Amino acid sequence: MLATESLWFRYQDEPVLKGVSLDFSRHSVTGLVGANGCGKSTLFMNLSGILKPQKGAVLWQGKPLDYSKRGLLALRQQVTTVFQDPEQQIFYTDIDSDIAFALRNLGIDEAEIARRVEEALTLVDAHAFRHQPIQCLSHGQKKRVAIAGALVLQAKYLLLDEPTAGLDPSGRMQMIEIIRRIVAQGNHVVISSHDIDLIYEVSDAVYVLNHGEVLAEGTPEAVFSRHACIQQAGLTQPWLVKLHLELGLPLCKNEADFFARMRATYIQEAS
Repeated sequence: MLATESLWFRYQDEPVLKGVSLDFSRHSVTGLVGANGCGKSTLFMNLSGILKPQKGAVLWQGKPLDYSKRGLLALRQQVTTVFQDPEQQIFYTDIDSDIAFALRNLGIDEAEIARRVEEALTLVDAHAFRHQPIQCLSHGQKKRVAIAGALVLQAKYLLLDEPTAGLDPSGRMQMIEIIRRIVAQGNHVVISSHDIDLIYEVSDAVYVLNHGEVLAEGTPEAVFSRHACIQQAGLTQPWLVKLHLELGLPLCKNEADFFARMRATYIQEAS
């Protein structure tokens, strides 16, 4: 269980998180949305133990987080973060060594390291560029290497900060598929992103943060249908929700479902 309980965090005299209580264990994919400065990045750093709240707590396995060296090491093997800029997490020039970096630091057997690296490369679909120098990879490929480096730890929670930022449409679709593969293995994913359409499509639940507080929470369909709330948070509604609310079209979770339903309606009306 990964959650927060009445968590407060401030930088000097400026409160950034104001008593937020969130539960990331109830759903496979949880989305975090909000305008710049709403507290998303600070929340991620609290969840990974980089920052420590002034009041309230981060709860791990039902107990307040243990901030000892041993406690944080145990946490970070189960809760891993992939930052927006993959360069922050890449240390080697060859992919296999970079992905295996954390495992070697933990003293994992080389045979087990090889197995986990192979599995992670498959999950992020990186075999095609596995032997290229990292400096020759695209931004999207580097992101996949960074995710593979987190996956080899076999963490139960993966925190993704802006996973689709800087990706072209093809790279974005690949990222969505990677998230689905990770979830299919029984893991939890928490996504912080300005990509509202991504959050709507892949999330099972959404928290909307506004000035350090939870403005709304619930299913993506319910949350993003609240136009006034989304506008208050400085966000826009997903395009599929706009079509539903403005034109009365069916509320679909993704583009493929929308076009399938439109085709079925057209065929039915034509016949």
